[in-house]
Amino acid sequence: MRKLKNSELDRLSVDDFKLVKKTPIIIVLDNIRSLNNIGSVFRTSDAFLIKKIYLCGITAKPPHKDIHKTALGSTDTVDWEYIENTMDLVKTLQAEKIKVCAIEQAENATILNNFKPEADTTYALVFGNEVKGVDQNVVSASDTVIEIPQFGTKHSLNISVSCGVVVWDVFSKLNN
Repeated sequence: MRKLKNSELDRLSVDDFKLVKKTPIIIVLDNIRSLNNIGSVFRTSDAFLIKKIYLCGITAKPPHKDIHKTALGSTDTVDWEYIENTMDLVKTLQAEKIKVCAIEQAENATILNNFKPEADTTYALVFGNEVKGVDQNVVSASDTVIEIPQFGTKHSLNISVSCGVVVWDVFSKLNN
């Protein structure tokens, strides 16, 4: 078995990426501190043709060298917008019939394995601050809460890892 060269991967150009049909997933970053995490979320979003990223609160915005370091140009492909108040965004998205899903550990949360996305529905996946998680008001206002099952001693995953796990799972279920 031979590793493929980048030239053999048949990736989209930036222009083609802008035109291709997107996955009905929106990412909401609620007060993310780490610029490397933000860049990593952009890169994951590019990989899975995410519709849009919303950067909220203290979440930094491109262009920034530390975001660029991990995003590797995906800030130029994935649509994004800054909205100061996450709760305002949640209300707007819900008014547009987008299902808001907080990714958090909470009472009565749906375990990711059991989450069944509906066809013809757009989902906004909300990922929270590295220390405090998704703001409680946002969790309370969400249409559902999805929890990533964990079996070790730690209580959480890095935000960029959480995003990769959840996006891959929902993307896979939507494309089956």
